[in-house]
Amino acid sequence: MRKYSIFAVAREAMRGHKGWPKQWTSPEPKKQYDVVIIGGGGHGLGTAYYLASKHGVRNIAVLEKGWLGGGNTGRNTTIIRSNYLYDESAGLYNHAIKLWGDLSQELNYNVMYSARGVMMLAHNVHDVQGAQRHIHANRLNGVQNEWLTPEQAKAYCPPLNISQTARYPVMGAALQRVGGVARHDAVAWGYARGASDLGVDIIQNCEVMGIKRGSNGAVEGVETTRGFIGSKKVGVVAAGHSSVLMQMAGVRMPLESYPLQALVSEPVKPVFPCVVMSNTVHAYISQSDKGELVIGAGTDQYTSYSPTGGLHIISHTLDAICEMFPIFTRMKMLRSWGGIVDVTPDRSPILAKTPVPGLYVNCGWGTGGFKATPGSADVFAHTIANDAPHSINAPFTLERFRTGRLIDEAAAAAVAH
Repeated sequence: MRKYSIFAVAREAMRGHKGWPKQWTSPEPKKQYDVVIIGGGGHGLGTAYYLASKHGVRNIAVLEKGWLGGGNTGRNTTIIRSNYLYDESAGLYNHAIKLWGDLSQELNYNVMYSARGVMMLAHNVHDVQGAQRHIHANRLNGVQNEWLTPEQAKAYCPPLNISQTARYPVMGAALQRVGGVARHDAVAWGYARGASDLGVDIIQNCEVMGIKRGSNGAVEGVETTRGFIGSKKVGVVAAGHSSVLMQMAGVRMPLESYPLQALVSEPVKPVFPCVVMSNTVHAYISQSDKGELVIGAGTDQYTSYSPTGGLHIISHTLDAICEMFPIFTRMKMLRSWGGIVDVTPDRSPILAKTPVPGLYVNCGWGTGGFKATPGSADVFAHTIANDAPHSINAPFTLERFRTGRLIDEAAAAAVAH
């Protein structure tokens, strides 16, 4: 793999930075691959990278209908944490946290991971009991999480309003100090560069129009806007459009897709040291390295494939932010955007083989896909390479919706979804 270093920067500075190679190649698609990954976001690119680096599968194509990272990877609020309730979730998200810590070194690409802490507020007795239950469950699974009093919460995040006269007074908070944020574009680009260097073909502007199955029912390849591409193994990693693609193969998915909105403020000097989330008032906030306040909301209440959400959702979110952080009331909002999230009945993902031989699916992350990116990609690559799940993702099957062995993490989202 090509290495970035201080010496490379100095060398290129001497020649006007004209010698940097392209970060990844853009070849014409071949007629046949060992594995085709549908979706060029962090999860899909990461899956290709780990297939090549860990499992020796190099004849891979990643197909993206637009540009890399242009879907939910580039439309999220970049929060990273692992303080989920159930054992299965703790295993998956904590695996991701461990990989986040060394990801920049692994990829030789600065993904700007910042473990600044994620604080989840409690505003009533139910919130307090729920947060403390999470903390005890996390500790049993070796997941770092701790309880803070209102005064300790304000000491950790000085802009926080802990006045007991507030509409939703802060009664405490759960703090995961190893949580934080990363740069979403850098994650996609780092995985793309790493996968390309290992021989993976990254093909943009290549929309999948159909998934072809043979007479035995197994996958044979995909029909695309750039022709038919053959493969005996196809992994679908397409977030909000996963159910549409799976329907092409005749598989009905237990998914609903919703718009999810976020927005950022004008940039200001560093003022907000961590990530703060509130389930009761449905808002969360952090500050980017550029100085913008990054603000997220809950999902809209209607299913849709349009990223344009309702204005009242953003308005409600900003009301909540101003109540929790009165110093921000005069801040101007710079821009807003939306993405399409795919939600399962139990609000936990599906990382599994499907009833169709050779077809695998990574979906159902709802509002929490970015935080799991390296862990999800790692275990999904294992599943595809071995045609069997890793022990970490073994519980996240399609069959759980038939057997009733659900992993109900709706309350762990800290936003409405």
